Amino acid sequence: MRIACSLGSLLSIDEVLQCSEIISNTNTDTIWVPETWGMENFSMLGAISSKTKNQKIGSSIVNIYSRSPSTIAMGAATVDTLSNGRLVLGLGTSSLPIVESFHGNKFEKPLQRMKEYVEIIQLVLSGKQVNYNGEIFKLHNFTLLIKPTRIKIPIYLAAINKKMVDLAWEIGDGVIFYLRPLNEMKQTISKMQSKKKIDVTCQLITCVSENSEEANLRAKKTIAFYVSIGDIYRKFLSNNEFKKETDEIYDEFKKTGFKSNHELVTDAMLQSLAISGTPDECKTQLKNFINIGIDQPILQFNPIGDTMNSFELFKKTFLDE
Repeated sequence: MRIACSLGSLLSIDEVLQCSEIISNTNTDTIWVPETWGMENFSMLGAISSKTKNQKIGSSIVNIYSRSPSTIAMGAATVDTLSNGRLVLGLGTSSLPIVESFHGNKFEKPLQRMKEYVEIIQLVLSGKQVNYNGEIFKLHNFTLLIKPTRIKIPIYLAAINKKMVDLAWEIGDGVIFYLRPLNEMKQTISKMQSKKKIDVTCQLITCVSENSEEANLRAKKTIAFYVSIGDIYRKFLSNNEFKKETDEIYDEFKKTGFKSNHELVTDAMLQSLAISGTPDECKTQLKNFINIGIDQPILQFNPIGDTMNSFELFKKTFLDE
């Protein structure tokens, strides 16, 4: 079983590095690091590469509006060199509020943009001179100055809606799912993998505690956060099983913020979207996700209380076997 971990925005830089060093002594397949509006991704991946031995190192995700495709290719080549060929490059579109409000770009043509990014990154990493004439990007005589460790770095696409899912299977080495209902995800994986096999990963909100209620509360708050601020997740969940719940969570958010809207996250949502509870409960829930066809569950560590004490229980639950 290929278990991966996501160490992200709820942790400090030092905590990410400490947890990575601990993970290096386990059989964990990949350490994934998100990029939101805190830690810069390639810097963190480079730092993590020095703290680990055998684990692959993944970006989950670098968004394709905040950097040019050439810059992402340069970053990927650099981290892959620093890590001796362990990078997995996760790309995504992010969301309109982040792209337009935080980066000042227009959130336009995400599918075409993703297609061109992947094509350009692959061309740049080949080491050959790049002349590219796309609908969005036009490159002339670009050649990477350093020699990449690998001429092909695995590229995984974060996908929510059907067109991006289709594109992931068309041009990606893998797909990254997130906040996708269990039953819907089972059907999608079965349908898509019957056409072509790629590596299916899913980042799962994961909260483990000796106190089940405490863990469930942490998970519900995280789900409520994404439903409240993530328009694309809210719409997808509304169209797939959870319209009533997402409407109520979002309405309460507009009235009172995050004060109590997590109380509207139902047990059905929790069981379908996250892993939470005691160590034994969490192990059982993990099997449910593996059984629907996920090749690599990415356990998103959500600390409860002291970060390192919480991580020790997380490690003992999932990574010591």
